[in-house]
Amino acid sequence: MALALVAALGSGGGAGRPAVNGLPVVAGAFAIGYVHSIYRAPSAEVFTVEGRRFTMRAVLSVNEGVLDYYAVEGERVRLPGDVWLLRLAEPASYEELSLLTTSIGRRTVVSGGRCLPLYPATGAREVRLTVGLTQDAHGGPCDHNQSFFLKTMYNPTDIATISTEDTQKPQTSPVPG
Repeated sequence: MALALVAALGSGGGAGRPAVNGLPVVAGAFAIGYVHSIYRAPSAEVFTVEGRRFTMRAVLSVNEGVLDYYAVEGERVRLPGDVWLLRLAEPASYEELSLLTTSIGRRTVVSGGRCLPLYPATGAREVRLTVGLTQDAHGGPCDHNQSFFLKTMYNPTDIATISTEDTQKPQTSPVPG
């Protein structure tokens, strides 16, 4: 099974395209890449988009302890490149998600090979994640700090095996790492 963190089928923008905080969503998926604050490990949460809702489907990390940190049930797999994947047994759906971002964790939205950093240069700030239609695309090429997220690809065909019914069904929401 070919896995990819980001649906890297290309970037794009334009009016009327689904976007997360202005970053166009490519192939119906995006990820929030970050460095886990306890394990200091590059990690990512993988989401699919349906309308204005987004659903967390999986967690990826180079440190298996990050998957334990989430304390949720799911299928755990070790991928090539020493990356761990946890497919959530009960995906969590959101209409909006409030995140605390810091320059240490470097939370970044990633889709289609493009990145939108959410974190401040110093300190911390709260960011509200939502899906809407973009008229003015935000984000840009990912820099070297996001190299883990670009090397670990999440193939949209893997996401397609999840039914629309599951996407629409709200679940208990895990607290993102």
